[in-house]
Amino acid sequence: MSQQTSIFQAIKQISEEKNIPVEAVVETVEAALAVAYRKDFGEKNQNVKVTFNLETGVSRVFDVKTVVEDEKVKKYEEMMAEREKQKVEAETAPVVEKKESVAAIETQGMVKTEGENEEEKEDRFDPKKEIGLTEAKKIKKGSKVGDVIETELFPPAAYGRMAAQTAKQVIIQRLREAERETILTEFKAKEGELINGIIQRAEGRMILIDLGRTTALLPPPEQIPNERYRPGQRMKFYVVAVNKTSKGPEIIISRSHAETVRKLFAIEVPEINNGSVEIKSIAREAGARSKVAVVAHQQNIDPVGSCVGQRGSRVQTVITELGGEKIDIIEWAEDPEAFLSNALSPAKVLSVKLNEESKTALVEVKEDQLSLAIGKAGQNVRLAAKLTGWKIDIIGEGGTKPQAQKPEIQAAPATQPENETTEKPLAEKATVTEVQQPPSVTVPEQPIEPTSPTETGAAPTQKEKDQPAP
Repeated sequence: MSQQTSIFQAIKQISEEKNIPVEAVVETVEAALAVAYRKDFGEKNQNVKVTFNLETGVSRVFDVKTVVEDEKVKKYEEMMAEREKQKVEAETAPVVEKKESVAAIETQGMVKTEGENEEEKEDRFDPKKEIGLTEAKKIKKGSKVGDVIETELFPPAAYGRMAAQTAKQVIIQRLREAERETILTEFKAKEGELINGIIQRAEGRMILIDLGRTTALLPPPEQIPNERYRPGQRMKFYVVAVNKTSKGPEIIISRSHAETVRKLFAIEVPEINNGSVEIKSIAREAGARSKVAVVAHQQNIDPVGSCVGQRGSRVQTVITELGGEKIDIIEWAEDPEAFLSNALSPAKVLSVKLNEESKTALVEVKEDQLSLAIGKAGQNVRLAAKLTGWKIDIIGEGGTKPQAQKPEIQAAPATQPENETTEKPLAEKATVTEVQQPPSVTVPEQPIEPTSPTETGAAPTQKEKDQPAP
């Protein structure tokens, strides 16, 4: 195999393996060869450029300069001559003043000279990148100001051997940077979407997820409480953010984000995917329970039934993916009274009184429905408040309040639609479907989990209980 064929095959292989365009690889090779030439053979005022012919495998070296007016060159030469004169005078000055004078003159090239503004400094002649018009015409007749003159340089035979190692190192570095940029672009486009990943390992409380070409981070706040992560386990994750760092793309993913529920339903429910059914808002306490409000945009479509599926097949798939998290599917209503009644299901609501100014709802239920409306540890009413965006105060029939309940449950910002109004009449009935995972769940062996009992919420042992308080 000839050298040219070998180079071509190597570049083609790199392009395919790293998923980088061939043109980008060639540019990287040219930049690497230019660095190698400047290091071993370049002169101070050479602006080196290397062109690489992919078909022949031959590289050519050029000194590239832009043509400028002779007057610009003349001013630069006069300035340098004056500095040289001052330096000579400083050398002959008394010993006491000599060091300070020479140091001041040597640093003049790095600072703005007296009377020279920033614009003049930027317009100063650059011998590395520019050439006077007269000199340019000696190289190429007919040159004019603004032209680019490329003078070919002929490196010694040792160039190829001496530059090979330097070029190789730069090529590897540039290709790594190009690969990082490709990965960043690819996953930046996946922000707000679901991706598949494999549990790789844990570093403290941080879980590392293998995405194939790169690794993503699952930080503790984005993990489902008490969910266990076993190396090699495949899961779906929501891409929260993709950031550019000096070490490469940083991909933050989530299992606890409310949008994870929305994306999972979009996969399982064709009616959501095609837009005939819409998820209006989601309230989620990851690992415990979620409430999902849905509405149909076409007649003769049951939004709740579409999400549940035949015998609960669709919603059960989502529940399984979320590790057994309970899911209540609520029919959304434009009228806030109807929506609040639906959101508090499975409790039966007697009446709803709204205070538009304070965005507060006073909800009345039967005495035997109080605990059901509030839910375990206030979970049902808390999720209903998040789902609807209303502060909810629940009272029993006759105005009695449950002793364990705080007077008011305040709504937290949720995935609430901005276009809700209160103009349509009360819905005829509230519809809710609750599906939950069976109690017995198989836990994988040797899971990745936090080691501290305070992190996992584990109960103290009997020995710990017997220890006296400090």
